[in-house]
This record gives sequence, structure tokens and C-alpha cells, in this order.
Amino acid sequence: MSQPEITTYLKTSCGWSKGVRAVMAKYSLAFTDKDIIQNPAFRFEMEQRSGQSLSPCVEINGVMLPDISGEEVEAYMLEKGIVSSTDVKTDVPLNAACSDAEHAAMAQGMSPGIKMNL
Repeated sequence: MSQPEITTYLKTSCGWSKGVRAVMAKYSLAFTDKDIIQNPAFRFEMEQRSGQSLSPCVEINGVMLPDISGEEVEAYMLEKGIVSSTDVKTDVPLNAACSDAEHAAMAQGMSPGIKMNL
């Protein structure tokens, strides 16, 4: 199979974004990762290209998949024959929301791995 052209619009650290990245790793797919938290211009680009503000958004071979989980990305790629089924397991869930700690850290403009003294 030829390598598809993939651009992802993901958050730095979010359950659904981690799921999308895990799918890309599972199938050894090269992709352009546009972090919408670290670069607000990528968020604007995502909104213009997808027509909405929810992430993740994944563009595969020119087709935009808005507000999508890793599980849904994988199902799309399998259905379209972009990837073939594999028994490879991922180390994160493919369809999980951001944790409360991740949301709080992102709201403060911090990486979710940083602990704060409050």
C-alpha cells in the first residue's frame, strides 16, 4: 500500500488526540501533526478546513474527518483500504476523552504533565 497523505489537528495532550496518534503509530503512518494548543494558527486553519471548532480533526488524502476519535480514524482507514487489519495493540485507548487534569492544564496554557503548587 502507498503511504497516505495525513495531516492531524490535535491537542498537545488529550485522550482523543492520544488515540489518533496511537492509530498512526499502530500502522506506522507518517503524518503532519499540527498541535492546535501550541500554535493557535493551526487551530484557525483546522476551523477553516473542517468548518467547526472541535478536535481532533484528521485530513487523509484530502478528505477531512472532523471531531473524530482514533477508533473512528482507524475504522475509516480500514473501510477505505488505506490500511490493512493488524493484531498490533496500542498502549492508550483509541476513544477516550481528556481527563479533568488535562483540561485544567490546557486552560492555563500548561502541559498536562506539569504539576502545579496551589
